[in-house]
Amino acid sequence: MVTKEQILNALSHVEEPDLKKDLVTLHMIQNIEILPDKIKFDVVLTTPACPLKGHIEHACRNAIALFIDKQLVVDINMTAKVTSREGHQLSGIKNIILVASGKGGVGKSTVAANLALALADTGAKTGLLDADIYGPSLPIMFGLEGAKPQSTQTADGKTKILPLEKFGIKLLSIGFFTDPNQPIPWRGPMATSAIKQLFNDADWGELDYLVVDMPPGTGDIHITVAQSYPIAGAVIVTTPQQVALADTIKGIGMFMMEGINIPILGIVENMSYFTPAELPENKYYIFGKDGGKRLAEENHTAFLGEIPLVKSISDAGDNGFPILLDEESPLQQTFADIAGRTAQQLSIVQARK
Repeated sequence: MVTKEQILNALSHVEEPDLKKDLVTLHMIQNIEILPDKIKFDVVLTTPACPLKGHIEHACRNAIALFIDKQLVVDINMTAKVTSREGHQLSGIKNIILVASGKGGVGKSTVAANLALALADTGAKTGLLDADIYGPSLPIMFGLEGAKPQSTQTADGKTKILPLEKFGIKLLSIGFFTDPNQPIPWRGPMATSAIKQLFNDADWGELDYLVVDMPPGTGDIHITVAQSYPIAGAVIVTTPQQVALADTIKGIGMFMMEGINIPILGIVENMSYFTPAELPENKYYIFGKDGGKRLAEENHTAFLGEIPLVKSISDAGDNGFPILLDEESPLQQTFADIAGRTAQQLSIVQARK
């Protein structure tokens, strides 16, 4: 008869590739059951978006076969419990991820929207906050123009905003409270006050990830958000052009400043190349090649992925149906991979704390 100690000993030889410790030491092996015809156990990952899920399961099966019995039937339940920094939560939100860019027009909002949807697609409870107060795009990208969030009363008598829900995620934008045809000349204190309201006065419930679409550049809102809330990390979006990269370097520098010190989870390069429909094997690097990769290497951070210049991406956002939801689009997998790498880097950052 196989014993629990034998199972744990076998699985202690399986290392979590990112965290560089074995699964038993990391308490990732739980609920072991020994039945007459098989053994069962859970492998509890740090995120349902883990890109190494299949690799870890295969390694567990090999360990059982090698150290116990290769004929033994093994039933593995790959599950996840999203981690957060102990004692650093905000109203049930485990991880706040900022999506930022050094300049406008690089597709930051598109990346933020599809990143949030891709994380939710893995089973994670996800919210998206549009903090781009000068140019909110969430209402258009999710087909929610003219929508107005409701409010609710908490047990202690406070009034809270209820984020809207669509496509499986919770959504909130300053655009829900302003006239899209009426310009608002936000002064610094007004803008930061409005952003704080979106964070503090919303009833987000329990979230694994809150993705925040930040305004482009570096300014009051970035400093306010960075210093007022427990930010888990930032994803930086750029395009390959030298001008965009120069601004991106400044954005990275701001997050690394003393007093802000937010981990950079990685860099996403948008509009990386163009592939004509009639020449699907060809890639034309219109704006330069590998600028995002080089920037990631120079700043010792991860390169999360590249997104091609494809009209269907912008069309999807304009139509209120982000490209991640199009099951026939190859870009669905592109954004799924970016989400997996983002969650992976977040787990690595938290393991270092």
